[in-house]
Amino acid sequence: MRVQDRIAECFDLNRYRTKRLKIMDLKAKIRRIPEFKGVVFWDITTLLKDKQAFRECVERMADRFRDKNADVIVSSEARGFIFGAALAYELRAGFVPIRKKGKLPSKTVSLTYQKEYESDTIEIHQDSIEPGQRVLVIDDLLATGGTIKANAELVEKLGGEIVGMGFLIELRYLHGREVLGDKYEIYSVIDYKTPNG
Repeated sequence: MRVQDRIAECFDLNRYRTKRLKIMDLKAKIRRIPEFKGVVFWDITTLLKDKQAFRECVERMADRFRDKNADVIVSSEARGFIFGAALAYELRAGFVPIRKKGKLPSKTVSLTYQKEYESDTIEIHQDSIEPGQRVLVIDDLLATGGTIKANAELVEKLGGEIVGMGFLIELRYLHGREVLGDKYEIYSVIDYKTPNG
């Protein structure tokens, strides 16, 4: 074992670095758009371009779920992929995408669910999760809860055990947690209690 690896193992430099960074005001890195497609829109592109803020978000999620020993991270397109893939790398887990109907090339399991004004169909490869695998469901946003609940149903349909759900942002004023109930451990890096923040 290299000397650097031994030192990192004993001291856990990654956790030290994470604790040092946690003073950052992550809300200040997100741009509020008062009117975008009829809603208040929380624009995360301003956070993503900041290398320290992006890293801190991933590390906070990783620290919260590190002891869950996840086999795979599941995320839906498109912004969920950004955090799901980064977290899978950090936690040394596999990554499984959930996509809109017709985007995955092999045999899939699909689920149609109702959104606010329309229905949508999502799919996952039927061989992407093995029964009993430990799964983290990760997305950029928890809003009304409908999409993430559908993601969870797909995972459970394949026999996966959901050990947690993580989000960059949670819009508490849309009550997504109530839709999900008490069945899952939920963690959000940033909470907005009102449309004004």
